[in-house]
Amino acid sequence: MIDITRLYCGREGDTDSLRYGHGKTVVQSPPRPVVVWNVTPACNLRCVHCYAHQQGGSGGEILTTDEGYQLLDNLAAFGVPVVLFSGGEPLKREDIFDLIGYARQRGLRTVLSTNGTLITRHVAGELARVGLHYAGVSLDGIGATNDRFRHFEGAYELALEGIRNCRRAGVKVGLRFTLTRHNVGDIEAIFKLLVDEDIPRVCFYHLVYTGRGRDIMADDLTHDQARASMDVIIDHTVRLHQAGLDKQVLTVDNHADGAYLLERMRRENHPRLAEARQLLERNRGNRSGSGIGCVSWDGTVYPDQFWRDKPLGNVREKPFSAIWGEANDDLLGQLRRRKELLKGRCATCGYLDICNGNFRARAEAATGDIWASDPACYLTDEEIASR
Repeated sequence: MIDITRLYCGREGDTDSLRYGHGKTVVQSPPRPVVVWNVTPACNLRCVHCYAHQQGGSGGEILTTDEGYQLLDNLAAFGVPVVLFSGGEPLKREDIFDLIGYARQRGLRTVLSTNGTLITRHVAGELARVGLHYAGVSLDGIGATNDRFRHFEGAYELALEGIRNCRRAGVKVGLRFTLTRHNVGDIEAIFKLLVDEDIPRVCFYHLVYTGRGRDIMADDLTHDQARASMDVIIDHTVRLHQAGLDKQVLTVDNHADGAYLLERMRRENHPRLAEARQLLERNRGNRSGSGIGCVSWDGTVYPDQFWRDKPLGNVREKPFSAIWGEANDDLLGQLRRRKELLKGRCATCGYLDICNGNFRARAEAATGDIWASDPACYLTDEEIASR
């Protein structure tokens, strides 16, 4: 995640310690990742870019409540900082409040990734009761634009009401917006919604070519659109900051954003340039297989939530901590020493310490080669050579 508000404006967020650490970064071995747990394959929508569609396990039964508790026990003992409950739609799982509450009892930070359409007042109250830290609600445009993405007329209004219900119940809530050529024109309207609805956070996601996302690769932003979008996002973030509004704006799933931000700051002779670079270096770019991992509904472990054709093991057979620690020359080990394996522009990029080669799943989907350059990198040859 690239925290535009912190890096460009200097406004600190309550999760910055997870992203940038405190002072000098200490690398744990094995690393303690944020864990995305896809608790169910069930969903009430059919989104065009869903990464979990027809992926995510051997087709076995979902983990039971007791197995879920055992997983959370292990994650807590292992020192995992965050568990992100996802799906499918996680609110379709009947014991979701029990699982979130148990995770909180074990000292885990809890995040819910949801389409928002099922967050009634009662559901929002339950999320507050069990102590959910944060709900990220996916809105991929305003009104009909979002509904086309979701293949469900009325999804936008339901999600918006879900956001309002979270706000009423005291549950911290934010927006998640996946950028494509079909909704990029709604960025400014999303910022207006942020203000009008008093929403404290928005994350702009780049498309990753997995699940249904692979079917819409052609809808990804062009490089020129990606650069222009970043400028719009930065400009609006600055306006929020100058207006004294406490909003957090982030971009996700394309670490070229961090390098582009630095390039812009360098052109502007921005006073925070050196600090921004230091923070991005601490963050270490894409950390699939080290800083983030995934457990699917049937217990299968993956390097991240997108790269779900690369099973590493199953928590029914071995604890997550043991699976995560077995990184020799297998995929996990390769991902953790990826810099020596990268090819093309990534191998010689001056921003490699900041980006870390970006998304290997996207590179593989587009080229067939795990170690090829990520096609979503929109930096020019001159930019990657200049730093």
